[in-house]
Amino acid sequence: MMLIERATIPKVVLVALLLTYGNGGVQCFASGLHNVKSSTRTNAKANGNSLSTTGRNININHWGDVSTQSGQSTSQFGRLHSAAQIQRRMVSKTSSSTNDENDDSNKESLSVRGGDSTTAPARKTTVKAWPCGDALDKKLIAIALPCIANFAINPLVGAVDLFWINRMGNTLAVAGQAAANQIFSSGFWLTSFLPSVTATLVAREYAKGSEEGVQEATSQALLLGTLVAIIGSALILTKPDKLLGAVLKNGAPAREFARPYLLIRGLGFLPSLYSLVGFSAFRGTMDTITPLKISLFANVLNAVMDPLLIFNAKMGVSGAALATLASELCSAVLFVWLMWKKKLISASKLFRLPKLEYMMPLLKGGAALQLRNFALNLTFLAVTRVTQSIDETGVAAAAHAMAIQTFQIGGIVLLALSTVAQFIVPGDMVEKVDEKTGEKSGGPKAARATVNRLMSWGLILGTILGSLQILILPKLLQASPVEEVRTAAKIPALLGSVYQCFNGLVFIGEGVMVGTGSFMQLSISTVIATLGTLVALKELPPRFGLTGVWMGFGVFNILRLAGVAVHQLYNGPLSSRAINQIETSERIATEEAVRAQALLDAEEAARIDTENRTLHENEDN
Repeated sequence: MMLIERATIPKVVLVALLLTYGNGGVQCFASGLHNVKSSTRTNAKANGNSLSTTGRNININHWGDVSTQSGQSTSQFGRLHSAAQIQRRMVSKTSSSTNDENDDSNKESLSVRGGDSTTAPARKTTVKAWPCGDALDKKLIAIALPCIANFAINPLVGAVDLFWINRMGNTLAVAGQAAANQIFSSGFWLTSFLPSVTATLVAREYAKGSEEGVQEATSQALLLGTLVAIIGSALILTKPDKLLGAVLKNGAPAREFARPYLLIRGLGFLPSLYSLVGFSAFRGTMDTITPLKISLFANVLNAVMDPLLIFNAKMGVSGAALATLASELCSAVLFVWLMWKKKLISASKLFRLPKLEYMMPLLKGGAALQLRNFALNLTFLAVTRVTQSIDETGVAAAAHAMAIQTFQIGGIVLLALSTVAQFIVPGDMVEKVDEKTGEKSGGPKAARATVNRLMSWGLILGTILGSLQILILPKLLQASPVEEVRTAAKIPALLGSVYQCFNGLVFIGEGVMVGTGSFMQLSISTVIATLGTLVALKELPPRFGLTGVWMGFGVFNILRLAGVAVHQLYNGPLSSRAINQIETSERIATEEAVRAQALLDAEEAARIDTENRTLHENEDN
């Protein structure tokens, strides 16, 4: 009688046991069934019956024993005992996952499909925050070095032009070229968002393995760049005198040289934008070597053509502009051709009207970054204006220029790392599974590990660069033959070197904000830093002179660093708070999967036991 009562216990009791006492309750129930084995064996003969349980064929013979397709033979109650063991393993896994919730070690996910529990491929996510020469360091170095070289090469275009124009021995030619170049560069300020947004969007789609997504992001960037370039070129070609009026007075002698140079450079708006988009697209696919090769070729071409056109062809300043235009055209053609060859763009997406849904990420990111660019330009304009007003002798301005030059020596390296963060972080945020090994990689935790490593590199390199600048500061100051300028530049240059120690954190942190798509937060952070700097520039220079201006620079970078800290610790998608929430969700999901699996195994055990007892009763009858 007791045997029948146990066999007819409803499944709801199993559920109640599990919910009330946890897995232990189910184990006790399964163990109780196992203990009945000794009183249920019968010698009656009957044909073997076969039943399917959660995908297994289990043959029950006349002894009430069970054999699986694999040929193993155990009793039905031995099968129930195995279910109890499964529950104990699950309890062990749950305990392990709970104890290790703060440790990014291998984690397992359980399948809730009936019967067996399956484990996902183990994935290690524990990565040291500090550089240690591991695979992550090698990956970052391999990507960063070409970027650093590219950042060092790009300024050479203007430097080469300036060098050869200086050889003309005409100061008005130099002044005219500088004025026209400033107008052209200011026009490009309107498109400065394209590289950052394009690289981020392409990196995200590339990490997903979406060729179509990469083509959409790149093609839409080219279309938007084309529209902006047409507007920019039209303004330069139709109103050159009005634009030059922003930097040169009417009737200024330098206008004679500035106007032809600006008109020729205006034709280069479109190829320059195509090169920018191409550079960003290749960065987004983790290819930093191709842009470096194209930049090297374009700069060598410009350097060769400059003297030929300026002196041999006797074209003067116009020859320098033509040489630059030729190098920009070659660069654009190479980028477009290679993008086509590597399927980063397609005709179907390139030669069609842009769709708003695809343009919106570019437009939203662009609008937010334009706000940031406005704040940055306002800051530097205010710094320049305050510096010029300190004295009328030009000593302060010359000393400021020397300090800026010192400050920018290390800036190339740190800005390159910022660029690396912009396209490597969005790629790491996408979780991927290797089709061959089944191993998982990427995801928020992996991206956070990459961010931590980049920030560590930023702090280390910033400190090293700042220290080196302090050591060579006496040599750098000797660039000026004027003692008053060297004296005035000493403390500002020293402050600039000290700021490098945390500028690495600032630049890379802001690159991470771009990479995670936090464009508006970055812009707001920059605006707040600008407001703080404007207040500092109003209060400090009257007391400390040029040193006060550079103290204002310190306020600017410290407030930007605070914005980075808020993003990485509190409200960013890779912040400590966000990662903790992800870990909590994963733990809860794992526990729920374990409990669901326990329910399924308990129900399976009860069903098999009921059918087996029914078989025994039929044999007895």
